[in-house]
Amino acid sequence: MPIPLLDLKRQLLPIRHAINEAIANVIDSTRFILGPEVVAFEEQIARYTTVSHAIGCASGSDALILALRAAGVKKGDEVITSAYSFYATAGAVWHVGARPVFIDINPKTYNLDPQYLAQNITARTKAILPVHLFGQMAEMEAILDIAGQIPVIEDSAQSLGARWKGKPTGTWGSAACISFFPSKNLGGFGDGGMILTSRQDIAERCRSLRVHGAKKTYMHEEVGYNSRLDTLQAAVLQVMLPYLDEWTDQRRRHAAYYNEAFSNTTIQTPTIHPNAESVYNQYVIQVENRDELRDRMNEASIGCAVYYPLPLPLQPCFRELGYQRGDFPHAERAAAHSLAIPVFPALTQHEMDAIIQIVLDHAATN
Repeated sequence: MPIPLLDLKRQLLPIRHAINEAIANVIDSTRFILGPEVVAFEEQIARYTTVSHAIGCASGSDALILALRAAGVKKGDEVITSAYSFYATAGAVWHVGARPVFIDINPKTYNLDPQYLAQNITARTKAILPVHLFGQMAEMEAILDIAGQIPVIEDSAQSLGARWKGKPTGTWGSAACISFFPSKNLGGFGDGGMILTSRQDIAERCRSLRVHGAKKTYMHEEVGYNSRLDTLQAAVLQVMLPYLDEWTDQRRRHAAYYNEAFSNTTIQTPTIHPNAESVYNQYVIQVENRDELRDRMNEASIGCAVYYPLPLPLQPCFRELGYQRGDFPHAERAAAHSLAIPVFPALTQHEMDAIIQIVLDHAATN
């Protein structure tokens, strides 16, 4: 029985007509760049996350670059971030000319561990970039306390709708960055991203940077980027947004079902901090002989994925930073033992039971 890691066809089928209509409206208007749907969607996301400003851009990766630049990060600065995340987190730091300074993760939550933060702050530290990985927010109170006046930019690419002590992702730091890549809980039909902030100065600069550094047409105050959220993407995402909380609730129910099935075994299930409300962008387990389990699932045509097989400091492109194997034991263990299994909203109990059985059979022999 083939089970994909993510089944967007099944998830989107009930709202396909509404999506087609929204796309047709944009085609009829021909306002493909920064059309009214973009403005409306930005306002809706701002209300959803309770921030003052939401600025659409071309991707989650671009959102990070724009936010870092708007916060004043430049060549020669340092930005502290997690050793365990998707490449774009550190790539954005590199692209603005700064040096990523990596710290290890909490082995249970996979998020940046604040206990390593203070010792890595220097006079060159100009921002801290925590990642809310797999849908669970990092320990924002502790991070902000240690940061002091240093801007904190939240990488919220995987955590739209998540909360820490009831306060939404994207509302804690100076700014936050979200992604609308199709695999995200709110995913579009291609790339797309957004910066969230309640700081007027950051919002104004991000709006300028996304259109080549111009506040007025053909008047460029600085060198910016061509990074706008397409009107077609905004129209599609507008249709999806009202369903996000329902889809999140389904993910949480699936996670609870897995948690119960894997209790009292050697399988490490996601640990959710008591202050956190996760949106389970991924459901990640840790097992011994992870690659063997991955092979078993592939043979059974069950989708799974390794997020992520190599910590960021050990990536070849960052070799010149001088990090070595053993510098980040928790991130390195997660990279060697973790596996994401299906948790998408339209997953059925019958499918989950099949997944559970394969995982339990593997655990019994390892």
